[in-house]
Amino acid sequence: MSALKSRDTLLFGAILLLLALISTRFPGFAAPSNLASVLTDTSPLIVLALGQMVVILTRCIDLSVAANLALTGMVCAMLNVAMPDLPMPVVILVALVCGACLGAVNGLLVWKLDIPPIVVTLGTMTIFRGIIFLLSDGQWINAHEMSPAFTGLPRTVILGLPILGWIALLMVAVMAVVMSRTPLGRAFYAVGGNPRAAVYTGLDVGRTQFLAFVISGTLAGLTGYLWIARYAVAYVDIAGGFELDVVAACVIGGISIAGGVGTVVGTLLGALFLGVVKNALPVVDISPFWQLAISGAAIIIAVTLNARAGRAKGRVILKSAEVTR
Repeated sequence: MSALKSRDTLLFGAILLLLALISTRFPGFAAPSNLASVLTDTSPLIVLALGQMVVILTRCIDLSVAANLALTGMVCAMLNVAMPDLPMPVVILVALVCGACLGAVNGLLVWKLDIPPIVVTLGTMTIFRGIIFLLSDGQWINAHEMSPAFTGLPRTVILGLPILGWIALLMVAVMAVVMSRTPLGRAFYAVGGNPRAAVYTGLDVGRTQFLAFVISGTLAGLTGYLWIARYAVAYVDIAGGFELDVVAACVIGGISIAGGVGTVVGTLLGALFLGVVKNALPVVDISPFWQLAISGAAIIIAVTLNARAGRAKGRVILKSAEVTR
């Protein structure tokens, strides 16, 4: 746990250093109003990364989160066009239920059919995109077709921060409590840390992984509405490739691909690090097309660091065992 805290501290320091370096050239970048904008821009990534964190902790991965976001967002947009006077709590509930159902599909395939998660979610990622095309017939839904209440909710500013940002912070707080204070959170760590030992303690590994996928899907569904409403457009390829950023945020934040290791704070910091980098690229005149390359490189570097840390920990354990002999 101390290693995780030190990693979080280093990542927080890296974010501050990055802000300081950018501010030397563009002082306004670190202004409170701009930092609020950076947090708002990063909020969808934060929410999705929290769901991905839970899945990765159980030794799985969910590559369908961006497609889930897009499908749920399209459903919400079409619902709003058909019934513009529908109360917003109902629309949000539809987003949560739709996302949870899509996540449950992934979870059931992994749990009941024992199919590798990467294969399942690659397949459902394509299926979800195909369903969007069938629903919309390939057509876009634009801002003029959406109701003001639908598009206005995430943009409403409270205490200087849009509701979109407040929702992300609320999800961070909720997940922090779930992961540290509930039996379910401890089960995620136990299943990912040592599945065989978890079975002997009475945990159902498959069921726990299923619940992780449901949580990831639910958060993706919520993000689907927020994304569509904020940008006021819905189409088949929305958020295409965004799953790479989600995985990168988790890995940069110290979530081990091997499962069982990571924190909510680390995930938040990993997402914020990517958010600052991506908001800084246009400021320092670097093409946005470098974003995918940066995300990929960040994943490789973070996985390498995690692997080296794991090997070092293993050597320490072996040495301590030799001393006790």
